[in-house]
Amino acid sequence: MPRRPRRNHAPAFKAKVALAAIKGEKTLAELAQAFDVHPNQITAWKAQLLEGASGVFGAERKTDPATPAPTVAAGIKARRRT
Repeated sequence: MPRRPRRNHAPAFKAKVALAAIKGEKTLAELAQAFDVHPNQITAWKAQLLEGASGVFGAERKTDPATPAPTVAAGIKARRRT
């Protein structure tokens, strides 16, 4: 039996499958059959979605949005002054 070629799934597809798993309306086996992916892959995508969900609401904000990011032009002007 020949192996299936490795598939790369789009992020939107992964999110769709993970959200379906979180809803819990179908079992993992049903979802795996419907989306043609392995149940372990669905579990992994679900875990990734749950880990990253807190970032959606700004819990892990790295920069302050009120502070503008320095531009290249500002850096060049600062070097010319010295």
